[in-house]
Amino acid sequence: MSTRTRILFFVTAWAIVLMPFLFWRSTWFGRRLSDAELNQYLHDTQKPRHIQHALVQIGERISSRDPQASRWYPELVRLSSYPVEEIRATDAWVMGQDVSRPEFHQALLHLLNDPSGNVRGNAALALVRFGDASGRPQLVEMLKPATLAAPEAGTIVDGAKPGTAVRQGGTVSKLASNGRIVEIRSPLTGRVAFAAARGAQVAAGSEIARVEPSTEQVWEALRALFVVGQLDDLSAVRPYERSTPEMPERVREQAAATEHAILQRAAQ
Repeated sequence: MSTRTRILFFVTAWAIVLMPFLFWRSTWFGRRLSDAELNQYLHDTQKPRHIQHALVQIGERISSRDPQASRWYPELVRLSSYPVEEIRATDAWVMGQDVSRPEFHQALLHLLNDPSGNVRGNAALALVRFGDASGRPQLVEMLKPATLAAPEAGTIVDGAKPGTAVRQGGTVSKLASNGRIVEIRSPLTGRVAFAAARGAQVAAGSEIARVEPSTEQVWEALRALFVVGQLDDLSAVRPYERSTPEMPERVREQAAATEHAILQRAAQ
């Protein structure tokens, strides 16, 4: 093997190892940022994941009671109206880490009207930490499956099988209509419970898929309703008291505990 070939071989092998590491390092939110990097990332409008990274780091500093974290509180309020959904969702979670701030409380109340269910859910969970039950209807919605309707009449050309895990924004079904393909995407992370079969003719507005919420979403909603739930919420809580292969035992136990807490409050 010539020297030139050995060098090319070495460089290629090094790149194979280095590139995945650099990609992982650039997307991993656990890498600690310096104060200068935090300020830089919070204003990096070209890379929303940088903003998310900074928000996660600020949330961790708040949780560890770092007194210097308050310097970024005005930025948290500002980002609650950021146009990217993932930023607003992360921001809602971070603001719930410090329940002493009235400006966070007001921003979270505003986020209950956000167009994104994910953002509304995080805001509702955060408000419970403030002792505010304003997001209770959203917490109940977090326990319900999402129904996906056909935006127009057409033919199903592809669809996920029941039981398939799907991420928020992932394609569940594909609809052929007027010579084009319309992708039907999931509004939440969870599991496909039903999807119309390939070749099915569907009318506009008809149900073509149903996605059940993820274990973590159900778990967090049940924990929050343990604190603020009311009797009207029991119809959404009780289905999770049944043992199913899809949900772990801790969810069933939490559902039973949540019902018990709701009944106790009602009795008092």
